[in-house]
Order: sequence, then C-alpha cells, then structure tokens
Amino acid sequence: MDKLQKRYGLLTAICMVVGIVIGSGVFFKAQTILQKTGGNMPLGILAWIIGGVIMLTCLLAFSVMAQKFEKVNGIVDYAEACVGSKYAYYVGWFLTIIYYPCLTSVLSWLSARYTLVFITSIAPDFPLLGLGAAAGAETVLGPECMSLAMFYMCCVYAVNALSPKLAGKLQVSATIIKLIPLFLMAVVGIIVGLANGTLANNFNTLADVGTTSTNPLFASVCATAFAYEGWIIATSINAELKDAKKNLPRALVIGAIIIIATYIFYYVGVAGGATNQELIDSGATVAFINVFGNVLGNILNLFIAISCIGTMNGLMLGCVRGLYSIAVRGRGPAPHVFSQIDKETNMPHNSAIVGLLLCGFWGLYFFLANLAGTWSGPF
Repeated sequence: MDKLQKRYGLLTAICMVVGIVIGSGVFFKAQTILQKTGGNMPLGILAWIIGGVIMLTCLLAFSVMAQKFEKVNGIVDYAEACVGSKYAYYVGWFLTIIYYPCLTSVLSWLSARYTLVFITSIAPDFPLLGLGAAAGAETVLGPECMSLAMFYMCCVYAVNALSPKLAGKLQVSATIIKLIPLFLMAVVGIIVGLANGTLANNFNTLADVGTTSTNPLFASVCATAFAYEGWIIATSINAELKDAKKNLPRALVIGAIIIIATYIFYYVGVAGGATNQELIDSGATVAFINVFGNVLGNILNLFIAISCIGTMNGLMLGCVRGLYSIAVRGRGPAPHVFSQIDKETNMPHNSAIVGLLLCGFWGLYFFLANLAGTWSGPF
C-alpha cells in the first residue's frame, strides 16, 4: 500500500499551528475580555497569560507523544498508543464526522461573511450582490453569503485534494498575511497609546459594563480558552511532515509561543487605539479606525476574511484525511477503498470526497438551523 509523501517542512507545520488557532476571534476577543473584566486591562492580560499557559501545558504533553509515535493523524496515533485501537477508532470517527467538517463549514461561512462585509463597505451598490447602499453585516447572511461560503469550501477542497503542496503554501501565506494587521496594531497601537495617554488611562480606569461576573478572571480565562483552541489539528499532517518526531514538537512549541505573544501584544495595542469604553461598545474596529484611519480601518474586514480562509484551509487539510486515518488501520467501511492513494497527487481522494460531502452537510445544517430562521433543527 502506498504511503503519504513527506512533503511538509517545519515552517508549514508552525503555520498550521498558528494559522488554525488565530482565526477571526482574535479581532474581537479584546472586546469580550474587557466586558468580562469590567474594563480591567491588567486582569485581562492575566487571563490571556493563564489561557496561554493552559494551552502550552497541553501542547507540551502532545509534543512528548509526537516524539514517540508517528503513523497517520497524530491525535488518532496518540489515542491508539495510550488507550487502545478501539478508542482510537472512535476518536477517528469523531474527528471525521463531527469535529473537522463542523468547524470547516462554519469557517467557510465566516470567510464569506467578512468578504461580503468588506465588499459592501467599499462598494455598497455592488451589482452582483444587489444588497443596496444600506447593506451591512447583518444583510449578507442570506443566499449570497452561503453561495460564496460553498464556493470557498469547494476551492479549498480542490487545493488540498489536488495539490497538497500548494495547500501548504496557502497555509503559510494566509498565516503571514493575517499576522500583518495584528503586528501593526500591536506596535503602532502601543506607540500611539503611549504618546496620547490612552494606554495609561485604560490601565488605570475601569469601564461601565453594567452587570459583571462574580469571578471576572475565571470568566475571562474561559473566553480565552476558545481563542487558544484548534492547534491539535496540526498533528493530522504528522505522516507527511519531514522528520516529524523532531519537527512536530518544535512546531507545536514555537507556534504556541507565537500565538501567546500575538494575543497579548495585540490586546495591549488595541487598548492604545481606543478607550476601554469604546472597545466594549464598538469592538476593535474603532481602534483600527482611530489609529489607521477610515480606509485602512475598513480593510480590517478583508484581513479577517483572509484569516478565516487560512483557518479553513488548515481544517480542510484535516477533513480530507479524516476517513483515510481510519481506513489505513484496516478499519471502517471499505478500508481498501478509502486507504487508496492517488499516484499523481499522492492524496487519498476517496477519503477527501467524503470529507467535502460532510462539510457540505454541516454547512447546510448550520444555515438551516441558525441563519435561515425557518427551521430550528432536530436538537
């Protein structure tokens, strides 16, 4: 039986970790954390640090496993080694049917949503949309958005299934692009905030958020937990990573450090661009507009869309290999079919097709249950 080629290097693995974890949420978490802490900046920074330490602790445990086991799909490998093949079989099915495709479908919708928000912000009468000059974030949640979401989903599937090396390059590019506005906001925001006194004022002044949690630090840490989630998907390429037993642990640790530093410095940078009250009321967009002006501030939606596409690409990378990780172990339906590797692309196309269909299914469910407003779903 053919095996997946060793085609990815350390940089791709690091960008997998960073690109999947840092999605659209980073642009809005500052608002959430400030709401949870009542505008207490030092407490918010502490929450980011605690959340990062929790992630790093879990990640170091998986790094130890990555140094010892390498087969197909890291998390399934580690489940098999620690608990047994039966447990790994269930984990593989959970990843294949629910975890990968659910997240991928939601990220495809987010990518489409912020693409259309960006288009309507610079061209409100764009003829293909027919949304009109008053179009805004809430008016692009209809057929146009879902059609674009499915288009994005199919494009990213095609890249991953037909050209896995290109998918790796896309992951690297999207990760670098999404870090640009975060880095700029961190550096320029801190400089501007120190110069005009906004940053110092935010550290010393609380905001009016109405009712606050009885334990704001705990509530804030819980909020950061979602921002730090997703890095485990990077272990799905361990069979295709060069010198995986050395490079995967390195990628996990280096990626985690980049993520923690990015979140904390971005959080502080945003506080330099607007008051705590403005951030709580209007979100990080007001900070970008205050620091970079209306034009560059509106371009933020484009960077959010690219950020979501990069995250979706990493998730799709796991999707197309989901059923293969089960079949290659001789389990599941027709393992001889779903473990086949195409000689031209060196990809499990049968597994990839199932992954795309599952993404489409969950995308349809997501639309009907949450967006269409006509069906509440079976549960």
